[in-house]
Amino acid sequence: MDEVTQAVENLKKEWNQAVSQLEESIAAIRSCGKTGKGTEEANSLPRLNGSAQDALQLLKSLQFRLDLLAQQLPTFEEVQSGQATLESWDEQYKKLRASLRNANLQAKENIRKAAQEERELLLGGGEESTIRRRNLQTKTGMTSSAESITESLRRSRQMMVQEVERSASTLATFDESTSVLRKAEGEYQGHRSLLSRTRGLLSTMQRQDVLDR
Repeated sequence: MDEVTQAVENLKKEWNQAVSQLEESIAAIRSCGKTGKGTEEANSLPRLNGSAQDALQLLKSLQFRLDLLAQQLPTFEEVQSGQATLESWDEQYKKLRASLRNANLQAKENIRKAAQEERELLLGGGEESTIRRRNLQTKTGMTSSAESITESLRRSRQMMVQEVERSASTLATFDESTSVLRKAEGEYQGHRSLLSRTRGLLSTMQRQDVLDR
């Protein structure tokens, strides 16, 4: 199998994995707040959205890479297939973004209802409400710290992904420039060879002219 063709196949596998990861994140976001732990799950929502945004960014990166490779495929049919795949990916990407947006709306509604139920319970009297308030404060603090660390790691990873994308773009430009330089060098060598032959021919003609005299 051609190297470019193999690279495209690898991209397709990466795409499917990224889509599965994103769909899992969307499902988790959509169900956020349904367990009745409104405050705790509200704190986890940024982390879930961070994972979803990472997956979306990866999908965009894969689209960019496929766009570069599609034009280098060995046959016209493969180029057309690559372009069709690119269009299909773009449509799927748009649907996933819309699904993520709807999932967040659902999560916010779930959390709002769960938080309302928590408030009603916490405002009640008795020892049970007091214990629940203390437990909630402890869990909220622990969850907030964990989410902060996770978000920091996610941002670091996102910066690394962006740097890799910039490097890939730079390499693609460099490869294109190298190809142009090689073509120019080939043309120069051709002209040089032609010039050398022309000089030889002129020299021969001059010698012949001397002999004719």
